[in-house]
Amino acid sequence: MPLPSVVLHDHLDGGVRVGTIIDLADQLGYDGLPSDDPETLADWFDQTDSGSLEDYLDAFEHTIAVMQDEVSLERVAYEAAVDLAADGVVYAEIRFRPNHHIHRGLSAERVVESVAAGMRAGEAETGLKWSLIVDALRQFDDSLEQARLAARMRSAGVSGFDLAGPEEAFPPTMHLQAFRFAREAGLRVTAHAGEAARHRGVEYMAAAMDVCGAERLGHGVEIIHDCVMEDGEIVKLGRVAARIRDRQVPLEMCPRSNLATSGWKPHEHPIGALYRAGFNVTISTDNRLMSRTSMSAEFDLVTEHHGFTLSDLALTTRRSLSAAFCDHETKVELWEGTIAPAYLAAGAELSTRWIGA
Repeated sequence: MPLPSVVLHDHLDGGVRVGTIIDLADQLGYDGLPSDDPETLADWFDQTDSGSLEDYLDAFEHTIAVMQDEVSLERVAYEAAVDLAADGVVYAEIRFRPNHHIHRGLSAERVVESVAAGMRAGEAETGLKWSLIVDALRQFDDSLEQARLAARMRSAGVSGFDLAGPEEAFPPTMHLQAFRFAREAGLRVTAHAGEAARHRGVEYMAAAMDVCGAERLGHGVEIIHDCVMEDGEIVKLGRVAARIRDRQVPLEMCPRSNLATSGWKPHEHPIGALYRAGFNVTISTDNRLMSRTSMSAEFDLVTEHHGFTLSDLALTTRRSLSAAFCDHETKVELWEGTIAPAYLAAGAELSTRWIGA
């Protein structure tokens, strides 16, 4: 059985089953797929060699195109819950931009309700706990609209607001009004930052944290550019890196996705060095379809290439749960009832108590 895990960063339109894409395209009359052969289409969606975030994101055109009615959205969400749970995930935060899915007449509210219905069906079958994060995309001007929607839909399971999309030309401060509204409305806030902004990555991480008020940073791999390395280890921190480390700001790292967009080899990813230097590293999947990944695969990568032990995986899982946007009772229940006992039985060193550990 896979080890229990917690996913903070998983995009709904980046984790659709290939067979489902083909089925939905047929049902909706969408003829834009590159292929209707499952194997060929799976290979096309594989963006592990894309080399840039912009190229990687192009593949979403087709998954979004087949997620345009209540039935398709509910099915995709249900299957996401089932697939995650089958891989050992016990809590998942699923993010998506509702306005992507209104092109055939659905309201944004119905989009969220349909996704929530699918997640509830998946929870009933598997026990997976979940919440939803509403995404705004930095290249569009509707971020305040998406933040307002997120606030209205909390009763449907929305817990947070996020900013995503192509990063380099779009600083997070362009969407400061949306971030302010989200925080004032009581939503939890995360932001993609330092994923693929290149020379501006550190600056954007600082702005997301210090100006926009993000509690977590999506990816955050470019903080390594504010660190001095010697022999593969971090020996000195710049001012932004020191603040992120000292404040223990959670970094929602998705290694296989970062390899696809950066061109790094697995051993070149900074996750191991950042973890050993005391950063609050968490591990997630990002886009299971485009990165051909799962939480088990992400765990295998950090174990094989960065020396993570069972105890390290237990710690990163605890950090993910601690940073999650769910309630305290859920965290206690999942840690003490499911996660800690499983890791303890597998040989990890940890405290089974949530409080005071």
